[in-house]
Amino acid sequence: MIKIGTCVKGNEFYTNLSSVAEIGFESIQLYFPASLNGFNIENQQEIIDHLKRNGIKMNSIGLYCNPLQNSSSREEIIKCLKNGAKLGIDVFSTFAGAIENGTVDGALPLFKKYFSEFLEIAKDHNIKIAIENYPAYGFWYNTRSNIGFCPRAWEMMFNEIDDEYLGLEWEPSHQIDQFIDPIKQLKKWAHKIVHVHGKDCHVDKELLAEVGTLSCLNYSSHRFPGFGDTNWIDVFNTLNRKEYQGSITIEGYHDPIYCNEKELEGQKLAFEYLKQCRASAYQPAVP
Repeated sequence: MIKIGTCVKGNEFYTNLSSVAEIGFESIQLYFPASLNGFNIENQQEIIDHLKRNGIKMNSIGLYCNPLQNSSSREEIIKCLKNGAKLGIDVFSTFAGAIENGTVDGALPLFKKYFSEFLEIAKDHNIKIAIENYPAYGFWYNTRSNIGFCPRAWEMMFNEIDDEYLGLEWEPSHQIDQFIDPIKQLKKWAHKIVHVHGKDCHVDKELLAEVGTLSCLNYSSHRFPGFGDTNWIDVFNTLNRKEYQGSITIEGYHDPIYCNEKELEGQKLAFEYLKQCRASAYQPAVP
């Protein structure tokens, strides 16, 4: 059965984990925007003890950085891969990286070079590497920190590195932003998905019809599951039929309504919604 977890920021791991555990989440992703920011990922026993005290397991580590241009990012990725297995994870999530202000095509040689090196370490520790599908405010001809944001790029990346230990961290929000049908995409790409982020998106179609996509107005907003445009029963149905064995991990900190002092309220509502979807979805027969 697919477990439902949530992201916990590294700088809140020791202070907020108990609040997350009280909601009932079944696992967490330890989540780092940009860098570890002083978090000691090598302090394995302290991390394990804190997880045990709160009765929750870690499903993955996410470090969302640009390893193609920053040597410090590459060093931190290697630290996570070397220490992750002892923390109980089998997935490490990150960006594919990019050459800032460059093109997707132009970054592929560096992607192949560095991720081939990462994969050698990942395999030694039985950890799969998942590329999140976030465009990071870039596009095909002017990338920022991640080339792995759309199917055309995925095909090129996996053509460069065809390895079962390299896959996708998929979430519908970044695809809806691009007007891609998330369920149709999920059916095609489920075989490469090793982790799922529970984050949705709502497109204001009336505003979009008035202002278009280039006006810098927010025609879309990222929402907790249950408040966006995705039917998550369809997500569970598709993942179950494709025999996905991982987690759906809610990625908070983005919802414009359930934020700040209402963040945990939004997380709880999303958790309850996803549990209902899981219960209503197709369940594969247990042998």
